[in-house]
Amino acid sequence: MGIFEPFRAIGYITTGGVPFSLQRLGTETFVTVSVGKAFHVYNCAKLNLVLAGPQLPKKIRALASFKEYTFAAYGSDIAVFKRTDLVVTWTRHEEKVNRLYLFGEYILSADTKGDIFIWAFRGADPSSDPVGNISLGEKFTPTCIMHPDTYLNKVIIGSEEGPLQLWNISTKKKIYDFKGWESPVRCCVSSPALDMVAVGCSDGTIHVHNIRYDEELMSFNHQIRGAVTALSFRTDGQPLLASGGSSGVISIWNLEKRRLHSVIREAHDGSIVSLHFFANEPILMSSAADNSIKMWIFDNNEGDARLLRFRSGHSAPPRCIRFYGNGKSILSAGQDRAFRLFSVVQDQQSRELSQRHVSKRAKKLKVKEAEIKLKPVIAFDCAEIRARDWCNVVTCHVDTPKAYVWRLQNFVIGEHILTPSSGSQSPIKACAISACGNFTVLGTEGGWIEKFNLQSGISRASYIDGSLALQSAHEGEVVGLACDATNGSLISAGYRGDIKVWDFKSCKLKSKFNVGKSVTKIAYHRANGLLATVADDMVLVLFDTVSLKMVRRFEGHTDRITDLCFSEDGKWLISSSMDGTLRIWDISLARQIDAMHVDVSITSVSMSPNMDVLATTHVDQNGVYLWINQALFSPSTNVDSYASGKHVRNVLLPTVSSAERSEEEESIQNSQDANQSNIKPFVITNHQIPNMITLSLLPRSQWQSLTNLDIIKVRNKPVEPPKKPEKAPFFLPSVPSLSGDILFDPPASKETDDSTTDGTSHKTMADLSSHFCQLLQSCGELQNYSAFTDYLKGLSPSSLDMELRMLQIIDDDDDDDDDDEMEDEEEPRPELESISLLLDYFIHELSCRNNFEFVQAVLKLFLKIHGETIRRHSMLQDKVKKILDVQSLVWQKIDKMFQSTRCMVTFLSNSQF
Repeated sequence: MGIFEPFRAIGYITTGGVPFSLQRLGTETFVTVSVGKAFHVYNCAKLNLVLAGPQLPKKIRALASFKEYTFAAYGSDIAVFKRTDLVVTWTRHEEKVNRLYLFGEYILSADTKGDIFIWAFRGADPSSDPVGNISLGEKFTPTCIMHPDTYLNKVIIGSEEGPLQLWNISTKKKIYDFKGWESPVRCCVSSPALDMVAVGCSDGTIHVHNIRYDEELMSFNHQIRGAVTALSFRTDGQPLLASGGSSGVISIWNLEKRRLHSVIREAHDGSIVSLHFFANEPILMSSAADNSIKMWIFDNNEGDARLLRFRSGHSAPPRCIRFYGNGKSILSAGQDRAFRLFSVVQDQQSRELSQRHVSKRAKKLKVKEAEIKLKPVIAFDCAEIRARDWCNVVTCHVDTPKAYVWRLQNFVIGEHILTPSSGSQSPIKACAISACGNFTVLGTEGGWIEKFNLQSGISRASYIDGSLALQSAHEGEVVGLACDATNGSLISAGYRGDIKVWDFKSCKLKSKFNVGKSVTKIAYHRANGLLATVADDMVLVLFDTVSLKMVRRFEGHTDRITDLCFSEDGKWLISSSMDGTLRIWDISLARQIDAMHVDVSITSVSMSPNMDVLATTHVDQNGVYLWINQALFSPSTNVDSYASGKHVRNVLLPTVSSAERSEEEESIQNSQDANQSNIKPFVITNHQIPNMITLSLLPRSQWQSLTNLDIIKVRNKPVEPPKKPEKAPFFLPSVPSLSGDILFDPPASKETDDSTTDGTSHKTMADLSSHFCQLLQSCGELQNYSAFTDYLKGLSPSSLDMELRMLQIIDDDDDDDDDDEMEDEEEPRPELESISLLLDYFIHELSCRNNFEFVQAVLKLFLKIHGETIRRHSMLQDKVKKILDVQSLVWQKIDKMFQSTRCMVTFLSNSQF
């Protein structure tokens, strides 16, 4: 096991081109979608994720759902899940399963060979054997399955060859052959009208057919929008049919007028995979190959649809990423021209940054949205210090001579467009934001460097090297820019290998040196002033920007280096390459400490400020992959425990389901454990850091109430005493008196009751205290008080107060003795054993610094109750003195850290940035 281990993948909504499965449970509707080798279940009310399925050995090819059960076909097998637990696996198919259909109490599965198996499912645990099978023949490849309403036990099966067949699944007999329309059938759905079905073909035509008389009622031409891939009838009384094509357009057809009703242009950026109208609702759900699901509502007077809600990710692979917001979010720029913010904590908070009314502008100009959107981002930089004041992100785009600013607080593009004043339309290739967040510096392909103010968008200065023939900063392309932590210097790198250090304010050249090779990428760490450069020779070279000397040189990559980044503390340098490896270099040790190889080449890397998560993007992958830093959870800090030298370990990419691993991952992990038996695995343990304290993690009210019980009792005391009733109820016995007052009980009877009550009370409290004392004594003998601490934590403040006071009740008899009898207290007494054991417990817990705030509260309450008893017994006083010594030692260390932190906070709060 190495430093970074797979955690999970984010940014995947629906993949693989698998139609979703929609079902209604009670008053809520849920949709099940495929995300590669796992499935996700969303609640359609807000499209929030409610369930994530486990990882399967292969990619899912078909889905079906019934109540709490989900059926997923992968390869030639079908897995049946009850929520996320695997119930059974059906394994009778010989070829790949490409269709699943829920038909009443049965599941129909069709493979590419033409075999259809019927599996019984009656709401209980499904059986592992099919109840029957149907062979369609070699010249009939099923593409869709549909059940016509009111046709008992019958289904219609469409084929790749064009014809359709009507089968009775109860008798396993074919009833009728439909000739088709000499075009492969892609989809087939039943209409609300009896005997009517709609069939979509690859040639772009939609046929509304009467299956009872085998007659075509009407047809629509969908040719200009590609093949018909999905169909759905509206069921709330409106005669509308929705169709989706391979171009991403959704067409709405009016069946009464037999013409096109409306078109949802550019509904998706990829081929439509599935369409479904909600039952008796004007809501249409669609999914496509662009990694998105959308809900459309038809609520305007013209009958057009508008977007109701959606979930989407990148439809094309992202090319550069960066952590933002203390590691809780990731900024991602993709080849789909989208600039997104992914939440690492909650996927529902992920969103695309707005480019200001793209859809409206595209509709007004009658062009595609892709023509309105900005070109793909090739580089960007961000700063959080001025996020609330003005724009704090700058982006550079492909072949664009302008840079754009974004305001992440509002998730929208800024109002300023930064255009360098070089006079040429040279594309911008690099950008950097100053540490103060007020300025940004842009570098162009022609070697020009210019500084802009982010608040106003006005150019402030240009950096020009007077020794060059052209008025520019570099002779060639500017490949990287970086600002130091104090706005004192600006570092720029040219493609020809020249590194230059400029005075940030005066824009004068301070120093320069040449790497000797073509530089393609740089990374700068502001805290230590180290600059990492990547050249064409696939070698990483580190320079000290103050002394202008090379300090480290790392070799190991065998192909082009795609990205690199520093860890937050500046001790590690992480690099990725097209050879599929990710390598971690220790700068202080000047060597590689870990390396891993994945099947898909890494294109971008970024490490969180907390150093707990590493994010990567990969070739032809639309998601962002997260890796957990196991070194943070390991008690060992010895780097020799990691994979070192030239050893490269093979790992699989993180999955969307982080809880479970597939069989393939298990086999790879087992083989690596066998090959690396000398490497100690990382184990997450509750290891306490020396000289630090641990808290009980109890609610604050629970332990604070222990110290304020007297105040709480006074506050809850009744304002007035209970009043004597004027007249006694008729059912209470009374006796006459001379004064006229009502007397209920004679004095003799009352005394008897009081004595009985007192005796019963003492006995009950003694019984309650027995468990408390026995548990304390057993834990004291073992010198392990964890069970006793858990018992105390489970008590309410009033119950804990009663437990401690019961020890006082046992010792109450001594309070009535004379002072002469106090001399005999040195003899051991059973009543004081529990108090002595409690003192031993406090000494142990304070020494170990466990449950610090809870132990302090209990100790205060204990001394308040038993302080007088401890004062009168010298054997208890010795232990209290020891508690005082331990308490003083522990508190001095904690108080020192508190005061140091307080001084630092006070100093920083009075500073102005």
